[in-house]
Amino acid sequence: MGDYVIRATAADNSIRAFAATTRETVEYARKCHNTSPVATAALGRLLTAGCMMGSMMKGEKDLLTLQIKGEGAIGGITVTADSAGSVKGYVDEPIVLLPANAAGKLDVSGAIGPGKLTVIRDIGMKEPYIGQTDLVSGEIAEDLTYYYAASEQVPSSVALGVLMSMENTVKQAGGFIIQLMPDTDDSVIDGLEERLHSVRPVTTMLEQGMTPEDILGEVLGHFGLNIMDRTPAAFRCNCSRERVEKALVSVGRSGLESMINDGEPIEMNCHFCNTSYKYDIDELRELLQSCK
Repeated sequence: MGDYVIRATAADNSIRAFAATTRETVEYARKCHNTSPVATAALGRLLTAGCMMGSMMKGEKDLLTLQIKGEGAIGGITVTADSAGSVKGYVDEPIVLLPANAAGKLDVSGAIGPGKLTVIRDIGMKEPYIGQTDLVSGEIAEDLTYYYAASEQVPSSVALGVLMSMENTVKQAGGFIIQLMPDTDDSVIDGLEERLHSVRPVTTMLEQGMTPEDILGEVLGHFGLNIMDRTPAAFRCNCSRERVEKALVSVGRSGLESMINDGEPIEMNCHFCNTSYKYDIDELRELLQSCK
């Protein structure tokens, strides 16, 4: 079964919910960036959130960017996603080694440290929507829960998880986002809060073979869960040799001439997927000819 995101409603549309399984996506990112386990967990959580938050957008060209900038060893994490289930991302420092936290788990909070979370939604308006909040824990799920409450005034519950194998590959990854719509009845709010207090960790449910549908069923089933749609999700990067060449041309004649005069081939790397693009002197000369 491949990765996917589901979108659902419950309690007569007073609750909207999203859930995802993202093991293949996170494992692909781990391989791309050769991340250590704690960096894989941090990046994987934000990639999973990106998959679900991207599915909240409607336009084909809408783009979501999630950025975490922390004072910990990882430095920062950047993830972008669209409405079609495509997501990509990277960490500033992919090799971070830390002892386990007090609970014996990967210390994602310690690796990120204090910092800020920024959410950017480009939906085709003149200016993108930008929201920013302080990190409250560095665990990412709690930080996004706080972001929704403080920046968008949407009561939400966010759960994210990445489980690593003994071989340091990704064994399970996924999450859910549950949000209350305006004017939700108090009895629904109380019932949902009680249910969320007893829900098991996402990775525990996934490890037991539960699907995103099963997970939302466990949390919201007694509220009348209605699955709306299911979108395949994957790590997809839109970098290409053509896009890199346009970037090189954009530096102008003087910049390209300087590269040519250095007499050495150049190599450009994509931050998101770590693909390398190499250009020898003759290829740089050809690009120079296309400059105005």
